[in-house]
Amino acid sequence: MRISELSEHTGVPIATIKYYLREGLVPEGARTSATQATYDRTHLERIRVIRALIAAGVSIAGARKVIAALDDPPDSGHDLLGAAHAAVTPPLDDGLDVAEAERLVAGLGWRPGLCDREVLGGVARSLDALRGSGFTVPDEVMAAYLDALRAIARAEIAGIPTESPEAAVRYVVLGSVLVEPLLLALRRVAEQIASAERFGASEAKE
Repeated sequence: MRISELSEHTGVPIATIKYYLREGLVPEGARTSATQATYDRTHLERIRVIRALIAAGVSIAGARKVIAALDDPPDSGHDLLGAAHAAVTPPLDDGLDVAEAERLVAGLGWRPGLCDREVLGGVARSLDALRGSGFTVPDEVMAAYLDALRAIARAEIAGIPTESPEAAVRYVVLGSVLVEPLLLALRRVAEQIASAERFGASEAKE
């Protein structure tokens, strides 16, 4: 397909596609003349991944790191997952203590080397916020969190497509950014249902 068709299929302006090409985020097409090139499905998938990254708030520099992993995929799908997570995870603060986070995620089956420290950093920051507010999650509730998250994670990982690195990264990035708000919203619905079951509902809500 020509660049105009690539733009039509992706919804990305031609000028933006040319920018991605100049930045090396999208590989060059097959040259048909000095000023013309054709593109295929790999270019289509690549642009969709880039758009997913940018829509998730990832910088061009961050997107370039993910693209580097796509262009030279690690042997392990686990490492590819890490590259996708790294694109949407804040960097780890040098002074952040992750020891408490490590003790907590041991309940998920964590052991040294299984998770990126940046991901552990997110847990550590949340624990710090809880501590700063004086709120403690009861042990039985935390155990329920861990059990539920382990089941969610296993189902999600089982659903990662394997037909291409692009498809896998897009699934992980969109899943991280777009599904997390859905999980939060579903949690609130479930809490209201559980509350009604325990305390009784005052009136039906639409």
